[in-house]
Amino acid sequence: MGALAVFTVHAQTGDIRGFLYNGENGDRISGGFVVALSNGRTGITDLDGYYSLAKMPVGAHTLMAWANDYDTVFVTVQVQANVNTRQDMYLNRQKSFDVVEINRARLVKTTRVGVTTIDAKEIKKIPTIGAEADIIQYLQVLPGVVFSGDQGGQLYIRGGSPVMNRVMLDGLTIYNPFHSIGLYSVFETDLIKTADVSSAGFGAEYGGRVSAVVDIKTRDGNHNRVTGKVGAGTFTSKFLLEGPLKKYVAGRSNSSFVVSFRNSYLKQSSRIFYQYANPDKLPYTFGDLFGKLSFNMANGGYAKLYAFHFSDNVAFPGTTSYNWSANGLGGKFLIVPEQAKTRIDGFFLYSNYRIAQAEADNSPRNSSIGGFNMGMNFTYNFRKDDFKWGIEINGFNTDFNFRNTNNRFVGQLESTTELNVFGNYKLIRKHWVANAGLRGQYYASLGNRSLEPRMQVRYSPVPWVGIKFATGMYSQNLLAANSDRDVVNLFYGFLSGPDNLPKTFDGEAVRTRLQKAQHLVGGFDWTFAKHHYINVEGFYKFFNQITNINRDKLFDDDEQNQDKPAQLRQDYIIERGNAYGGDFSYKYSYRHWYIWSVYSLTWVNRYDGIITYQPVFDRRHNVNLLLSYEFDKKNPTEISLRWNLGSGFPFTQTQGYYEKFDFQNGIGTNYTTGSGSLGVIYSGLNQGRLPYYHRLDFSAKRTWKLKNKREWNVVVSLTNVYNRANIFYYDRVNLTRVNQLPILPAAGFTYSF
Repeated sequence: MGALAVFTVHAQTGDIRGFLYNGENGDRISGGFVVALSNGRTGITDLDGYYSLAKMPVGAHTLMAWANDYDTVFVTVQVQANVNTRQDMYLNRQKSFDVVEINRARLVKTTRVGVTTIDAKEIKKIPTIGAEADIIQYLQVLPGVVFSGDQGGQLYIRGGSPVMNRVMLDGLTIYNPFHSIGLYSVFETDLIKTADVSSAGFGAEYGGRVSAVVDIKTRDGNHNRVTGKVGAGTFTSKFLLEGPLKKYVAGRSNSSFVVSFRNSYLKQSSRIFYQYANPDKLPYTFGDLFGKLSFNMANGGYAKLYAFHFSDNVAFPGTTSYNWSANGLGGKFLIVPEQAKTRIDGFFLYSNYRIAQAEADNSPRNSSIGGFNMGMNFTYNFRKDDFKWGIEINGFNTDFNFRNTNNRFVGQLESTTELNVFGNYKLIRKHWVANAGLRGQYYASLGNRSLEPRMQVRYSPVPWVGIKFATGMYSQNLLAANSDRDVVNLFYGFLSGPDNLPKTFDGEAVRTRLQKAQHLVGGFDWTFAKHHYINVEGFYKFFNQITNINRDKLFDDDEQNQDKPAQLRQDYIIERGNAYGGDFSYKYSYRHWYIWSVYSLTWVNRYDGIITYQPVFDRRHNVNLLLSYEFDKKNPTEISLRWNLGSGFPFTQTQGYYEKFDFQNGIGTNYTTGSGSLGVIYSGLNQGRLPYYHRLDFSAKRTWKLKNKREWNVVVSLTNVYNRANIFYYDRVNLTRVNQLPILPAAGFTYSF
């Protein structure tokens, strides 16, 4: 009986769970560790700062909590049988340089395949453009990322076009995250907490895109006092204000607000500072307004509300003008029941996005998308593993009107509903971490279903080495209102999967209106001497079906033209393609130094049923080197350099010219006496290659710390230091070469209070 009683006591268990907080301001600490010294059980905090130690033996346990940049804390907890014991822990920051740490212990507990995590410190390490740090500038140096141009460029991630990338802000989908100039995003850098860039093989919690996901998380406003920042530079100005609605006290509820505004006046300032650069080629203005309310509960739950207005205007004198705007209102929440093992989080958003293009021909070119997306996720923690499942509903309508260069009209007005469910089981064993997931997507208005298995695996024979692998199937409904064959196109709208797709492709029946892809990615990472990190990955993406606008449409698709070839009268074309290659990256971060270097080798191919070609973003070789050095602890000073080398993009060569008639008057058109426009005779699609691209950027910033936590920050920068004449495109009509940005000096300041 005595032995049975002892066994029963030891068999009884309870759970320990809670949150890690910054003890000074109440911010949640993600990527931190809580270790039970009695048995070595370890919990890692998620993005909400939450950790869980399940099925701990009854009795007293000493917990050790630590995180990068924070002091270690020890707490003793008494575990009771079948009870969830809550233990929040508060860590204080270490007094040191603003160093980016390489968290080797965290790598062992996560798969981290095809994923790069960026935090606010890293974004500010890269040389600024226009004296304003922005996440889009750092995205360009990541493995597998190709940026198509300094002016109006787009991001292509491991062979996928921009519409194939889902960009999210705290779970909310942002349709157009980048401004037309291509140098700035819509996100305020000072509010970004982390950004996960999943370039291939991403998990089941993400859907609706077939190439990549950029998941950005923002921080709360200041919980202790009202603070702010004002700044101005050669390109932009900004204002940020934040503070508590209910001040932070450890263990109690609190709330805060933050509002930020940024606007660009490059169109005006370029005529003062950059006359040599032809200011008519820099006609860009934009504005970003963002607000957030955060309500943090004493038990760790929260509610957050967001609102935003983003706008963009481009006006090239005498030729083309574009403008777009995006508005949204939404929020997210977290519920942590006291004695339940399941946490619940969710999000909701209503937004709209509109873009219009005006040209001399006055033809309609506009696009809009508006609607809602909402979802809920449920996470259950086991002793070592966890299971997460969720549901998401998207509803939106698209309105699209466009005339191509052949004066043929393409239009769509459609409402769409999507229902998505996913489940993911995370398994952790001694040397193994695995995520096994399944996502089911039902596109109600299309009548199409998609069942998508996903898998990520990591094997760590020793703590500093990881061998990893991921695969998955993906689908999406949205397609871009521009073509992947366009060299330069600022008109970036959206369409739902169209009804009038070709009935067959490459001799086979077309059975779905969805775009689909399959991913395979694998590699290894190695963290040595604590401060060095090497990552090597290879990937393959097969795009089963891609839908594109048909830029070659010459005839209306009506009864009179059914004798014409389908590829000359249909609104859309179907393609198939693949992308494959590999990346090598190296990171060193210690004391004053931060070094980041990347080499990417990529092949991208498309097949349209007739020819195989390389799209305009097929960059074979891409090199990025980033070097940052920080000194002077009293008044921190940082010098940064970034050098980029890229092989030439494909382009279609010109064979000759002819007089072109659009025959708007039908057989009444007199082509013998009338005057047509200039037509171009093209060579084979993208059979030429532009010259190599390379550019060096430099910036230096210094901070003067004043009394009462006030400070001045001054930044000077040089974009394209040695004034490399990189070609952007060739104007075939005017026979002129259009280059990308010349050398652009800039300066700016911010004052924080």
